[in-house]
Amino acid sequence: MQTVKIPVSIDPLRAAQSCLDFQGTVLGKQLKRLNELCAGDCSNVSVSLECGVDIQGIVYLKGKAVTELTLECQRCMTPYNTEVTVDFCFSPCKTQAEIDELPEAYDPIECNEIGEIRLHQLIEDELITAMPLIPMHDDKSCHQGSKDVVVGEIKVVQEEEKPNPFAVLEKLKSK
Repeated sequence: MQTVKIPVSIDPLRAAQSCLDFQGTVLGKQLKRLNELCAGDCSNVSVSLECGVDIQGIVYLKGKAVTELTLECQRCMTPYNTEVTVDFCFSPCKTQAEIDELPEAYDPIECNEIGEIRLHQLIEDELITAMPLIPMHDDKSCHQGSKDVVVGEIKVVQEEEKPNPFAVLEKLKSK
């Protein structure tokens, strides 16, 4: 396997029959939707992708994508960098029946009209769903993290030991 640019789209059936493996990068500037969600440009995405057919005859695309994103901390409103990693395993499906029969290990994916899957779009979608909903620094490195407001205190109430309701039965049993 050599490090290459990941193709924009592939035919999953041909790639699986050829047992193709890709290890490469997707340029961060090509992922426009992901860049719109970041506080700065995202770095290039390192991708490893394996295409094959499992023992049940199911075509699959299995891989991992890793990138570093610059997000804006919602607590202190300053940018910070975080690494986002996604693992995915897809199988192309044409009908609802194929989707229903697909094992849980695979997520269904739809091919376009010429039978191809747009890999860059797939990787971008996975990275977007893996982004934190509310981006924040760790408490230690956040400028506002130590200034969190705490209202009131919760008192810990010790529970009294209650008598066993079956103790009466124990007395009757011993007689």
